[in-house]
Amino acid sequence: MPQFAQRGGELLVNGQPLRLLAERVGRTPFHAYDRGLLRARAAELRAALPAAVKLHYAMKANPMPALVGLMAQLVDGIDVASAGELQVALDAGADPREVSFAGPGKREAELQQAVAAGVLVNVESARELRLLAGIAQALGRPARVALRVNPDFELKGSGMRMGGGAKPFGIDAEALPALMAQLRQDGLAFEGFHLFAGSQSLRADAICEAQLRSYELALRLAEHAPSPVRCLNLGGGFGIPYFPGEQRLDLAPIGANLHRLCERAARELPQAALVLELGRYLVGEAGIYVARVLDRKVSRGQVFLVTDGGLHHHLAASGNFGQVLRKNYPVAIGTRMDAADTEVVSVVGPLCTPLDVLAERMALPVAQEGDLVVVFQSGAYGASASPQRFLGHPACAEVLV
Repeated sequence: MPQFAQRGGELLVNGQPLRLLAERVGRTPFHAYDRGLLRARAAELRAALPAAVKLHYAMKANPMPALVGLMAQLVDGIDVASAGELQVALDAGADPREVSFAGPGKREAELQQAVAAGVLVNVESARELRLLAGIAQALGRPARVALRVNPDFELKGSGMRMGGGAKPFGIDAEALPALMAQLRQDGLAFEGFHLFAGSQSLRADAICEAQLRSYELALRLAEHAPSPVRCLNLGGGFGIPYFPGEQRLDLAPIGANLHRLCERAARELPQAALVLELGRYLVGEAGIYVARVLDRKVSRGQVFLVTDGGLHHHLAASGNFGQVLRKNYPVAIGTRMDAADTEVVSVVGPLCTPLDVLAERMALPVAQEGDLVVVFQSGAYGASASPQRFLGHPACAEVLV
């Protein structure tokens, strides 16, 4: 269950009652992110992981500028996936030396911005290497590069598999030795490797296996590198529980595995820093989506709560962001948290499509017009991952509390 507190039957967001927060925001729907929970998650990771491991925030999970500014204070670096995200990270005060830029389709202008800013570019193709060589020469400054590797394995049990087989991400591991020879000739500033086998895994054993195999692959590739490895980004993959029956990820075996890898790296890659790149795990459970009940309808015996929010603000909760079979996110009536009486209802939005569902046939407290519906686990891939212009409804507010 999410860690948000409640008082007098009302949900609290970092100590603030939900109704009062809605008045402060000035409108519904909105996403709210709890500073206390964000800090607690970062501290939990720091306690479980070796001190030598650097923690990076993958801001594609949530690029809200105020949140990125807070995360920049809590982690060691920021990973971005576009020039737009790069600007947000730099404006938030992130150290360019600890910013990395990944993505399979970087435009030449974006690569030029990255070199000018002095950030590390996770190179995904021979084309990018060729462009970076020209940009570095034109700007008169070295292009910092790490090679993103498409490994010959994937993260087992992951929600999205981003490595192994044919993928648009990274460079196939077997093609890297030849490219590294070219990299040496082009005079680019090689710093290391980036591997990302998958995301949203709740299996500690699978994450440990992927980290070990990633490390050993990087160790083999380092034999062909033009200079010592200084950065080894092992990716992320840490999942959070969304649905009934899912168990929270156990950090203890992951921390123990990383301790062993750090000990090996001190001997085998003595100049390298190991990096974890986490997005959803850092911010997902610290966010909620809040919508107001506009109408209570009964259709042939089924109760529908019609709200002012929906899939245009929270595509993932509607089940249209990667789910094969739709499942309900954790949902509550945030203004009736202690109500004893429940009923089976469906929570829907105002859009003219049957896909606009936030909760389907779910047991919830009996709600009326004006009550506030809360969708938990909404700190990642919410507002920025949703089609907010769909059907011309108002955009969603966001607030860091």
